[in-house]
Order: sequence, then structure tokens, then C-alpha cells
Amino acid sequence: MWSISTDFMESLMAPPDPVLEAVLRSADEAGLPRIYLSPLQARMLQVLAGVIGARRILEIGTLAGYSGIHLARALPDDGKLITLEIDDKHADVAQANFECAGVAGKVELRRGPALESLQAMDGQLPEPFDMVFIDADKVNNANYLRWAAEHCRSGALIVIDNVVRGGQVATGSDEDPAVAGTRAALRLAAGDERLQATVLQVVGRKGFDGLCFIRVR
Repeated sequence: MWSISTDFMESLMAPPDPVLEAVLRSADEAGLPRIYLSPLQARMLQVLAGVIGARRILEIGTLAGYSGIHLARALPDDGKLITLEIDDKHADVAQANFECAGVAGKVELRRGPALESLQAMDGQLPEPFDMVFIDADKVNNANYLRWAAEHCRSGALIVIDNVVRGGQVATGSDEDPAVAGTRAALRLAAGDERLQATVLQVVGRKGFDGLCFIRVR
């Protein structure tokens, strides 16, 4: 039943978009992993970015640019998305997709390990971020969250993807780096007085997973 419901909801809320369909084809043709957001999840990020009036967004983990295009579309004309990608092949595909989508003027794609890119931005940001989307190597989720909390304005939104992982974050072993890294981020979100967080568990095209939504106090 959930698959029928997903099809119905996508047909209404995330109908076919030639640009986004081309993004997914380019990812498949380049052999990129199919780990991008579902259409409904990507649309949710876009809606949330609009709700908070985001002008400056940070994305950690670009892949083919699917979620980045959704976020860039929510930005005003003077808005900016900084997106970080470690893999040059992924970055090449994403940059081409940003250009085809007509959002390249709002997007700055930085290549290299995300932690190094974040460290390079310390002291260089003209103003704090309004929104951060974390969807990269899970082992560093807590490090990414800690950096984001220190570089976001009050009232900003931070979203972390893949925080349920089929239930493994609750039941799996800390010997799994993805599980341990995600647990560390969730504990930080729950225990840091600067942050107010919740988790939305979802079942859909990506199986059983979830997103963590964090407001910076």
C-alpha cells in the first residue's frame, strides 16, 4: 500500500520535471550510486527552505545535484547555495546539471573532503547560514552538525538525512561507522542546548529511513 500511496503523492506534489529527470539519467549514466533523496523528500527540503526564507544554504554532499537543484530553486535572486563534494566525478556531473537547470549562478560547488572545505570557510563567511543539509559520509555527521551549529544564525534549520537506516541506528552495532556516526549526531542534536531537534521516520522508495530536523536556538 505504501508504494501506491507514494505514487499518488508524487503525482500531486512532485510531478514529472524534465530537468530533474535528466539529472537522474545523468547520474545513472555516470554510474553514480542511487542514494539521492526521493522526489517527495527533495520537494520537502525546497518547501522548508522557502518557509524560513533562506538566502544562504550549505549542502554537505552534492552527488549529482538533485537535492541541490531543489534547494537552489527555493533561493531568492540574491541567494546562494554552497555545496561540498569530495568526488570529482560526482562534482563534474553535478556542475553540468546545475548549469542545465539554470541555477549555476546561485551555486558554488567546492571540491574536496567536506571537513577540509568547512575548515577553509572558517572566518571567511560574510554571514551565517540560514539552512544546512547534511548528506555525506555518515561517520562525520556529528562533526558536520557541530560546525553547522556554530555557523548558522539563530532560527536556522539543519537537516540530516539517513538517520534511521532501516532501524540500524537504533539496533545496530557501533562497529558500523555509519551507525556510530549517525548516533553521535543524534545524541549531539538531543543534548546540545543550542539545538532543538526531532526525527521524521519515513517509508517509501528508499525503504525505511528518516531525517533529523534541527532548529538552532
